[in-house]
Amino acid sequence: MRVGLVIYGSLDTISGGYLYDRQLVAHLRAAGDTVEIFSLPWRNYAQHLADNFSDALYQNIASAPLDALIEDELNHPSLLRLNRRLRRHVSFPIVSLVHHLRCYEAHPRVWNALYRRVERAYLDTIDAFILNSETTRRAVCDVLARSELARAVVAYPAGDRFQTFEVSETSKVSNTPQAISDDTITARAKQPGPLRVVFVGNVIARKGLHILLDALARLPRENFTLNIVGKRDIDAAYTRQLDAKMRAQNLNNVNFAGALSDEELARVLRTSHVLAVPSDYEGYGIVYLEGMSFGLPALATTAGAAREIISDGENGFLISPNDAPALAQHLARFASDRAFLAQCALAARARFLRQPGWEASMARVRAALLEWQKTPRGF
Repeated sequence: MRVGLVIYGSLDTISGGYLYDRQLVAHLRAAGDTVEIFSLPWRNYAQHLADNFSDALYQNIASAPLDALIEDELNHPSLLRLNRRLRRHVSFPIVSLVHHLRCYEAHPRVWNALYRRVERAYLDTIDAFILNSETTRRAVCDVLARSELARAVVAYPAGDRFQTFEVSETSKVSNTPQAISDDTITARAKQPGPLRVVFVGNVIARKGLHILLDALARLPRENFTLNIVGKRDIDAAYTRQLDAKMRAQNLNNVNFAGALSDEELARVLRTSHVLAVPSDYEGYGIVYLEGMSFGLPALATTAGAAREIISDGENGFLISPNDAPALAQHLARFASDRAFLAQCALAARARFLRQPGWEASMARVRAALLEWQKTPRGF
């Protein structure tokens, strides 16, 4: 099978969406398929709309010998008109890989109305959909005003990037890849000292780091530490606001670790107690699963698909977006009640073990692509 993939920038970009894209490309190539990457430069939204008038991009895609074209939905402003041109001249299906819709993010109402209109125009050009969650599937149906999608596969992300084998002396060795043993999780939770909180995500407003800082500012400083893993240079103005907030709130037990390698991130997750990423919207939230692979209860919001991973009060907590007091309350409970922390940590690990791995999930996508190429047009 010959597949094209349209993305912005580099496939090595650090984010959950790009991790999904990389896993899919790796799976297809391992199965003997060829994958050609069509990369568009990162620019602002208005400039991306101008990509629709690029004859070079159209010619590159239209002339490629493809059996299917996958477009990361992040690229939607660049593709809505271009797709209409393609549909008149190519036979392969145009497939959108949807991580989440921009119009579901927390933007001013007037901007979200514009984004919704543009995204609907784009989604109307698509023959089939790869969706990372049921929440995302419902969102696409909502924007298209449909009760169902004619061709779609929901293929959940996985959290098994960091699997190693570790068993306790009292555990039986099994064939299940394990990132950490139950005994280690329990012992870590009951260690004395401050609650070790970790935030993993690029430092942008949507990820809610400012809400986490506001929550931690409500707690005694000796009760916690915070390790922030992610790129600081994406939104310089927002990063400056966070630095000023930390100085004003005297949050001197916060560490910016920056972007880390997988090995370095695994070490941070292994030694942390809880993962807190109170995003204003997540199409799924791979990072919650990855934290759970190390037995980290997850703190997230009710906006988006985190509820498909987190059972409130069992393996983490879900708060309303921007609710710093509620987040502080849950962090305080984890800090003071280490038996409860251990209980939630073991439940988080159990939730991770129930999740299909990347191999199984990407195999679902490949099977769907093989089926869709037999009859390219989706409607």
